[in-house]
Amino acid sequence: MSDHHPHHDQEEHEHEAHDHGHHNHGIGGHAHAPASFGRAFAIGITLNVAYVAVEAFYGIAAHSVALLADAGHNLGDVLGLAVAWVAAILSQRRPSGRFTYGLRGSSILAALANAITLLVVTGGIGWEAVRRLMEPEPSGGVTIMVVAAVGVAVNGGTALLFMSGRKGDLNIGGAFTHMAADALIALGVVFTGGLIYLTGWLWLDPVVSLAVSVTIVVGTWSLLRDSLNLALDAVPPGIDPEAVLRHLAALPGVSEVHDLHIWGMSTTETALTAHLVRPNLSVDDAFLRHAALDLKERFGIGHATFQVERGDGEECHLAPNGVV
Repeated sequence: MSDHHPHHDQEEHEHEAHDHGHHNHGIGGHAHAPASFGRAFAIGITLNVAYVAVEAFYGIAAHSVALLADAGHNLGDVLGLAVAWVAAILSQRRPSGRFTYGLRGSSILAALANAITLLVVTGGIGWEAVRRLMEPEPSGGVTIMVVAAVGVAVNGGTALLFMSGRKGDLNIGGAFTHMAADALIALGVVFTGGLIYLTGWLWLDPVVSLAVSVTIVVGTWSLLRDSLNLALDAVPPGIDPEAVLRHLAALPGVSEVHDLHIWGMSTTETALTAHLVRPNLSVDDAFLRHAALDLKERFGIGHATFQVERGDGEECHLAPNGVV
């Protein structure tokens, strides 16, 4: 960091810059999507794009808003797969003079765009479902069953592609969860088609489409909230800033912690900066290495930068709470 007291010596500043370079990857031990899953992403995206096109076509042909709602849901998850894949690729880009963190933040922007697009599409489908409730139209139960059954196979098969890596990487785990959920939703649409075919209850189609739309909104709302928070440099979910503050304050020789900032560098990596006051103590490489390692192991904060102050002169102008 560039903020330091005039009485800090050059040796201390150089040590801080050196130390933080060793701890700049990962969050809580999660790595980015490994290259071996590039093929899984490519197959999953290709299969699901083809299925969304088929589902949308037959949704229009069969006058089924349930199929259209499911197609919208699947389209959102295709975008999610693409975002995860692109994020995995961009995260490997080296920092440059202009983009000093590389392009890690692009995953946050992509997630935000994904959430907004999903909400807009779902709003249109929900509007059409309400209109169909007031003015029911015939829909092809058999067509709905067959197309949705294909969706069960496509989504279930795509989920299997990511099953082996779901616990080791956040992006891959998200892809598995979304695809598995899509398979279950498609299974529900199959039963809807069967009931329409057996009973002729036309109201079932828009009711199921509304249920699917509500499911999408509930899931998307958290995505929108989290991505918007990350875009505004909020503390990432799952990290308690007060616990981090207490941990840093309890480090050997530390009498005060101020100007603490915690934010997401990407959807999978967390960074921290803090001023640590250690009265009458000299520069300690082992102390800084241990502090950074502890943050990574305890809180999943992989990119930590510390400014060490002796506190024997004028108070740091960033020490008061609320000052940025």
